[in-house]
Amino acid sequence: MARLEILEFPDPRLRTRAKPVETFDDDLRALVDNMLETMLAAHGIGLAATQVNRHIRVLVLDVSDDQTDPRVYINPRIVDEEGSRVCEEGCLSVPGIYANVQRAETVRVEAQDRNGVTFQEEVTGIHSVCLQHEMDHLEGKLFVDYLSPLKRQMVRKKLDKQRRQKLADQQKSPARPAP
Repeated sequence: MARLEILEFPDPRLRTRAKPVETFDDDLRALVDNMLETMLAAHGIGLAATQVNRHIRVLVLDVSDDQTDPRVYINPRIVDEEGSRVCEEGCLSVPGIYANVQRAETVRVEAQDRNGVTFQEEVTGIHSVCLQHEMDHLEGKLFVDYLSPLKRQMVRKKLDKQRRQKLADQQKSPARPAP
């Protein structure tokens, strides 16, 4: 397995609408495994293929307390939703930024697993929120799109400042000699 690079806002590739998966093969299963490894290594609870510059309708998540229940949704679509809740969300593509977003409390989703088998399930709470968040990525939408333009601009400035600081820190640290 391999860790994949996670694209960060405002990278325009995050705005690409994902295409349906038509072929369920070893390459797809390897992508799913790599996405799960990448998500866990980044301490996330969800990751969409769009975030790793693969523009196909694949997402993974694990909202269990001990992250031992990885879930895979390929070609997901919400077939029903109920209720409403506001939840503070973050995103691996918008590191260090959190904001309240309104989502459906419960959703019924239809999707395919890594082998192409279709299933339906009803999810609620944080599972529902995470699923909707990741499905937004497949449409080229980010949780910051739910914020006002002023707040979005503040997020962009904060991320730019974080990147400049990270670069400055990298330039300050001495290069390690090769063994």
